[in-house]
Amino acid sequence: MAKIYFLLPFFSATILFSQKKDSVNLISEVKIDAYKKPTTFIASTKSVSVVSENLLNQNTPERMLESINQISGARMEERSPGSYRISLRGSTLRSPFGVRNVKVYLDDFILSDASGNTYFNVISPELIDRMEIYKGPESGDYGAVTGGTILLKTKSSENLSANLSTGSYGTFNQSFDFSKQMGKHFVEIFQNYYQTDSYREQAKVQRKQIFIKDNFQYSEKGILKGMIMYSDLDYQTPGGLTLEQMNIDRKQARPKTATLPGASEQNAGIRNKMILAGLSNEYQFLPNFLHFILVQGSYVDFENPFISNFENRFEKNFALRTHFNYEKNWDKISLAYRLGFEGNPQNFDQIKNSSGFYFLSQKLNFNEKLFTDISISLNSNSYDWERLFPGTENGKVHFKNQWLPNFGVTYLLEKGFSIRGKIGKGNSAPTNEEIRSSNQQFNLNLSPEYGWNKEIGIRKQFGNFFFAEASYFDFRLEDAIVRRQNEAGQEYFVNSGKTVQKGFEVLLESKNFDLKNDFFSQFKFRFSGSFYDFKFKNYQQNENDFSGNDLTGVPGTTINSLLNFTFFKKLNVDYSHFYTSKIPLNDANSVWSEHSLIGNIQFRFPVDFEKSRVNLYFQIQNLYNEDYVLGFDVNAFGNRYYNPAAKRNFVLGMKVDF
Repeated sequence: MAKIYFLLPFFSATILFSQKKDSVNLISEVKIDAYKKPTTFIASTKSVSVVSENLLNQNTPERMLESINQISGARMEERSPGSYRISLRGSTLRSPFGVRNVKVYLDDFILSDASGNTYFNVISPELIDRMEIYKGPESGDYGAVTGGTILLKTKSSENLSANLSTGSYGTFNQSFDFSKQMGKHFVEIFQNYYQTDSYREQAKVQRKQIFIKDNFQYSEKGILKGMIMYSDLDYQTPGGLTLEQMNIDRKQARPKTATLPGASEQNAGIRNKMILAGLSNEYQFLPNFLHFILVQGSYVDFENPFISNFENRFEKNFALRTHFNYEKNWDKISLAYRLGFEGNPQNFDQIKNSSGFYFLSQKLNFNEKLFTDISISLNSNSYDWERLFPGTENGKVHFKNQWLPNFGVTYLLEKGFSIRGKIGKGNSAPTNEEIRSSNQQFNLNLSPEYGWNKEIGIRKQFGNFFFAEASYFDFRLEDAIVRRQNEAGQEYFVNSGKTVQKGFEVLLESKNFDLKNDFFSQFKFRFSGSFYDFKFKNYQQNENDFSGNDLTGVPGTTINSLLNFTFFKKLNVDYSHFYTSKIPLNDANSVWSEHSLIGNIQFRFPVDFEKSRVNLYFQIQNLYNEDYVLGFDVNAFGNRYYNPAAKRNFVLGMKVDF
């Protein structure tokens, strides 16, 4: 029987019952933080997307995939439950698992380590109240990455809630969140427990997390913020399958061979315990002069039983960030300067990695019409390495210091209508996991990748009911870092020459329409798309010339949509789609994935009591019961590219707001 799907061109964020202002505004009316350089979205020079509470409400309890994938230019992949990748404008090449080449901040604090690796999967989606996603190199304020930056924000308003849900494959989730203004203190306490048996064999997940923060407004001029987070994540890894193995049994883990055990026999997985704690202080010395300083530390106990080796490492991180802000406003001109430093020394196994950058940034605003953002940073990265067994050797590698300029300008043609241009350089040093990957060799020849990004964009608000944005970028990357696998399945990384990455991104979003009837009460839509032409250039692999091939692991087209209906002024229905075109799975472009169209639907209904509200929800994932893959293993040895995703599944739960 033929199947007919409707990928509706109008798709939306959801409507929350306890709404914040951002939840009902068009994105053009929302202010972005930009790490303490606030501005309106319409006037921002940056290529930024806001994930508000609306989009976060789409996620299942264990991941932020649904909300991130509604953003054009952003893609979150799930190789198996608990194992996630995030790529911004196609940075998947370097990420067999985890998040690399994307800098991540949690409130004031730095979640990424000194080498550029981020354990994004230790964060519960329910902790996050809002995200800002910056695509492409920003350099000045965020340092050396070519992919982009993500700012995660926790609660900023009072809340007391508990969440309980269950679902397919033995899924269970429980969370508690308390945030309250207590005199001069704003306190939040968050706790989460999640577990699932998962769709495939050898794919169980268990995560425990506690997060506590205190924002202390000790004077009119100063605020001291403290935070501590503990996460205990344990997830099994089923491993990649060949196409034949996947067609025989999609649920199986990677089977054993004549020379190697399978994933189940080896009990392959990740056990990651992490503590992150920090203090920040912001003080307004003078009306125009502000100082910010942050100190933080983290400890990671990371264990990875793999098919061909057993890895156990202990990581200690210390970070310092400080900057001085000067801001002056005249009649029609405003000027702001920021001068600062961020440093991250890290100990990792037998590698000690140190990175840091000095930065200077300036914002200049003429008559609320012309907005400029100019920044430059000096970035350094080095590491000491030591091998203790079977022989003893050591050394030090210091990468060349990089000056990274960034310039952006936005012109407001009229209220709600702006054009912008941006040019900037990005640089990304290899992470510790790339320097010493699972082949147990130190790759001392691996160099940082770097490149220039140029883009233009337009933002237009139509009245107070519709917003449209379009962007075009051209990014030229040199010495791109690409993953390889040997015959044992162990990974290693090489510099692959140049890439040319050109792309067009679009967003269409409506406000929440009040239809003024009791049956079909409200309606809202959101639509986003990314259309990419990413190619290798001057890329030679042994005797093979792959120049002109499509960039491995990056779909040429993604189209995402979200449509929200409200019936009877109570029942909310969120209907979303994610279309992904075919993806090249190796550098030779000899193997491609199939395209996929995945639909989800969620029903939410509030039940009010005297002093509380119970929000009931029922979510169906993979509504059309498709066979598809949420995260491929690119350049996998033996054609083991495939990590099958779950068939149709559900989550049933309730959130109680007291």
